[in-house]
Amino acid sequence: MTEPSAAVLDGPSATSAGPRALPRPLTSGAVRAVGLFAAARLTGIVAVTVMAWLSGREPLALLGRSWDSRWYLHIAEDGYGARTLHFGHGVVFSDMAFFPLYPALIRALHETLPFEAATGALLISWTATLAAALGIYRIGELLHGRLVATLLVVLWGLLPHSSVLTMAYTEPVLTALGTWSLYAVLKGRWVWAGSLAALAGLSRPNGFAVAAAVLATAACEIVRRRGRVPHRLWTGALLAPAGWAAYVLWVGFRKGDPLGGYFAVQRGWGSTFDFGVGSARSVKKMLLHGDRFVFPMTLVIVAAAVLLYVLLLLDRPPLPLLVYSGVLLLVALGGSGYFESKPRFLLPAFPLLLPMACALARTARARPAHALLVVGALAGLSVTYGTYLIVYARAPL
Repeated sequence: MTEPSAAVLDGPSATSAGPRALPRPLTSGAVRAVGLFAAARLTGIVAVTVMAWLSGREPLALLGRSWDSRWYLHIAEDGYGARTLHFGHGVVFSDMAFFPLYPALIRALHETLPFEAATGALLISWTATLAAALGIYRIGELLHGRLVATLLVVLWGLLPHSSVLTMAYTEPVLTALGTWSLYAVLKGRWVWAGSLAALAGLSRPNGFAVAAAVLATAACEIVRRRGRVPHRLWTGALLAPAGWAAYVLWVGFRKGDPLGGYFAVQRGWGSTFDFGVGSARSVKKMLLHGDRFVFPMTLVIVAAAVLLYVLLLLDRPPLPLLVYSGVLLLVALGGSGYFESKPRFLLPAFPLLLPMACALARTARARPAHALLVVGALAGLSVTYGTYLIVYARAPL
């Protein structure tokens, strides 16, 4: 593969299509990949629906009004500041911990179309999930061709926590914006990259990973070209962190501490960045007293993510993919938040799956039956574990 610096602007894809080239319309390969992804996720929804009915629970409530979904719906309906929960020992759950893009989209859809807020939230998540799958395919195709791209999308749809992609959560929105921002960087479309990164920064706290990827790549281009870069690159770089910084500052001003107010809100939730100390304590506690199914799966998924990042490093991917997935992994590992939620935080880090997709593509060419067996096993795990998480597990996602 090309060096990271050459993969941007001057790589084969950029020179052949031009830095301003528009994405190609849907091709048969893209339609097939997104169709396979949709089939996987639809199977998961059917499984959740059946098991919810059998257990006497409402599927729509499980998908659209579970855990964090309720906070987003409250913000969409009542605005910020309407819901704060106080507990002992300085624990304060404030709705300002949740970034504004998703609730704003829910509110806009709810006021425009005759949908309940929860239904609108699900439609937004499902649409964003499909957009993300298409963007993942485009990046995989750009780097490794159609087969790897298709397998990359399928693997993303079969992750153990991929059931979250069909819930009213923000990971689909972040992944869609992040994916297309990265694609724009790889194609040299800096204003699009920065604009999408700014929106990604408004979607989730870890959305600044997209801005970090844009900024790091822009910095490398500036150094490599000795400052002789187009104004579009400077514009995109300035736009990239604007969304995340704007919301953090807004919360800070609301709290009377412009630079520290948002992080004080996060501390009220017990969420801080402590370089993994809190995660280590959670692991120790869970090993002694934790859930005997969800916790081991979480530990395996997090360990696999670390291994996959090492493999990604060895493959020398383009710099934006490396920075994006690296920041997401660092936030997930270094944060002291709820340990069982870490696989969900890693869902947007699709580049981690590139080594696995390449290996599976080689297997598919040499031994198609073996590749099909691997995909089938992953599908069984994804549907079974995802259904358990949504319907039966009492642990917050």
